[in-house]
Amino acid sequence: MAEFLTDIKTLRERARQEIDKGPITEAYGADLERVIQVCNEALATEIVCVLRYKRHYYTATGIHAETVASEFLEHAAEEQQHADMLAERIVQLGGEPDFSPDTLSTRAHAEYNASLDLVEMLKEDLVAERIAIASYTEIIQWLGDGDPTTKRVFEQILAQEEEHADDLRGFLERFPKS
Repeated sequence: MAEFLTDIKTLRERARQEIDKGPITEAYGADLERVIQVCNEALATEIVCVLRYKRHYYTATGIHAETVASEFLEHAAEEQQHADMLAERIVQLGGEPDFSPDTLSTRAHAEYNASLDLVEMLKEDLVAERIAIASYTEIIQWLGDGDPTTKRVFEQILAQEEEHADDLRGFLERFPKS
């Protein structure tokens, strides 16, 4: 078991130093600028996912559209929560969340999709979820122990992205293969 090496007096002195850095102390072990950049890329990904799910919600048609569209709307709301979590963490880290529409699609890992075919919507949404799962898993591994709070944010988001992928796969299994 690792020994706790820092005495209380030293901890108190360190806490007073660079007080303007808020939660970032010398114990922070990640590349802060890169973490903020990665969080902004994930933020862009989540915003694109919100927009894609909203588009699919409003344009879904066909016999199964009502059930699938309600799932799209639920996913859009959850993707918005993910975006909010990431924006909040970026600010906590001393960065600025990048909501610029001019560069949104180039920063996002996932792509926007404007398909009007319900099965294609499901497939494209599943692809986007799989991209998010792969990239967020990699981010979690990259963060390691350097930034446990940001790691937890990504772990929470990842768990929900996996649920989304499972939901979408379930819907696709109900449709005949074409």
